[in-house]
Amino acid sequence: MVDLSAQVLSGVPRVPAPAFAALDLGTNNCRLLVGTPAGNGFRVVDSFSRIVRLGEGLHHTGRLSQDAMERAMAALHGCAARLARRPVRAVRAIATEACRRAVNGDEFLARVRSETGLPIDVISSREEVELALESCAPLLRKGGRRALLFDIGGGSTELAWVRLPQHGRPELIGYVSLPVGVVTLAERFASDGDDAAGFGAMRDDVVERLRPFERVHCIGHEIRQGGVRFLGTSGTVTTLAGIALDLPRYSRPAVDGRVLSRAAAEAALQRLRALGRAGLAEHPCVGPERADFVLPGCAIFAAIYTLWPAPEIVVADRGLREGMLLRMIRGERIRPHRPLRPGHAAPAMVPV
Repeated sequence: MVDLSAQVLSGVPRVPAPAFAALDLGTNNCRLLVGTPAGNGFRVVDSFSRIVRLGEGLHHTGRLSQDAMERAMAALHGCAARLARRPVRAVRAIATEACRRAVNGDEFLARVRSETGLPIDVISSREEVELALESCAPLLRKGGRRALLFDIGGGSTELAWVRLPQHGRPELIGYVSLPVGVVTLAERFASDGDDAAGFGAMRDDVVERLRPFERVHCIGHEIRQGGVRFLGTSGTVTTLAGIALDLPRYSRPAVDGRVLSRAAAEAALQRLRALGRAGLAEHPCVGPERADFVLPGCAIFAAIYTLWPAPEIVVADRGLREGMLLRMIRGERIRPHRPLRPGHAAPAMVPV
């Protein structure tokens, strides 16, 4: 990715920008992102994403299954191999709801550290919210006084109620983490969620879980007053955007930052529901690996929109990895590190 023709200027070798790596081991996916500082953000130099279904069966047993752990280990070994080939200044590696909830989560992560060297730590639900807000903050700079940000995950759903000052960074007013995500709902309702009654039951279950957050913050009243931005970051929301835009295949540049009207979002939701399980598996914006989780995600989205009927939604294809990279880069600018020798791979395992 480095322009070799620009390596030397006036006979002095240029030092490539330091790279940083962020790894997110979620309930459903394992994702890695490597980037170098660029302006106020970063330039992606490598990325990896694999569905590992780490939380499969967790709702029923309270444990990570052996098959799920092996799938995750295979993906994590691949991530470690990528990092060993690319010198990076530092890596931040996190695990979320599945490892927070599983009784054998700590034991599994100890194995990960031992076998791969990856310094994975379980983060709190609050930090999960803060990282999502960090990555999405640039999409909230176009006016408004408040924002409701939501992230529909595999094992949990996080919501952040945010103050948008005229100048400066968004400020977290309050947050909630629901122990309900696309994997947990899919396992609780199974095929029952495919029909209208089952979908309604999933939606209503989530609505009731959200009501205490509404009572504390009166978000519905704030929305009616105006000036509230509504932002969603998750595979569910980006899939809805892909459907609304009639994309022949999913495209991040076409989706990230897109603003959908309420009518467009609801129409896309109805189109997804009408496809059925087989149609979802065949759709280029979904695919067979995600087909089981789209309708549960749509039910969570419908619950949020039922309780808080905002006129439009900002779609974000960004999340925890981007938030981690931005934090690391900001920390680098505040606290410079000693430059690393080219080809020195050990720092890939240095936590920030």
